[in-house]
Amino acid sequence: MLDPYVHQGEFGIGIGAGHYFGDLNPNFSINRPKVAAGIFFRKQLSNYIGVRISGEYAMLGYSDKYSSNPVQVQRNLSFNSNVWELSLSGDFNFFRFQPGFEGFNFTPYVGLGVGVFSFDPYAYLSGEKYLLRNLGTEGQGSAAYPEMKPYSPLALCIPFTLGVKYALTDKTNVFGEVTYRFTNTDYLDDVSGLYAPDAFPPLPDGTPSPGYLLQDRSYETGSSIGIKGRQRGNSLQKDAFATIKVGISFNLSSYKCPTFR
Repeated sequence: MLDPYVHQGEFGIGIGAGHYFGDLNPNFSINRPKVAAGIFFRKQLSNYIGVRISGEYAMLGYSDKYSSNPVQVQRNLSFNSNVWELSLSGDFNFFRFQPGFEGFNFTPYVGLGVGVFSFDPYAYLSGEKYLLRNLGTEGQGSAAYPEMKPYSPLALCIPFTLGVKYALTDKTNVFGEVTYRFTNTDYLDDVSGLYAPDAFPPLPDGTPSPGYLLQDRSYETGSSIGIKGRQRGNSLQKDAFATIKVGISFNLSSYKCPTFR
């Protein structure tokens, strides 16, 4: 006889890969994945509907050198960023999921929610790491562009998830899922607007500042294209990122007769 318990929820952990989409990767190429991981707690409201709170980490990054567009290759910008996210989502199971009951141990699921994440893009110059937001690579925070304010290191996202899970036992599940995030920032990659080379005066010894050398790196591929006012990125389209993870979760249950609706 099957154990008379109801699936109340689960908590779990997953690991996989993350990928960035934006001004340096406008064609949504999936060719530079980096590590991602997450933990979650899901409260099951019924056999089909649940609410999940998640904490996620993703290392994101990209470079113009990976593009097939010669203009992008000449632009030669790059970034990496550690992204930390906290989100709340509603989940829907396509099948009734009742671990411990034969025939109800597998379901695809879909989720939609809202989250907040932190990011801080950086790049290397001559082997030294520079936080790009602090430099204001498009003139943010400089005396030459007082109207340009530094962008926030926090942004909102709408995570959309597709996944499947399978109950190995009445206590343990394995799962795989893909989550795509729509965001409200265009600075995940530190690239959005126009070149502003005049925001970076030379150092006292007359040499170019790190900010000047990082705001336009086309000099490394040939002649510089970073003319004041020329388009540096596409400000009309926000950045996005996605993760794919596999993991294990542990069921929470109560011992009473389950509903079959």
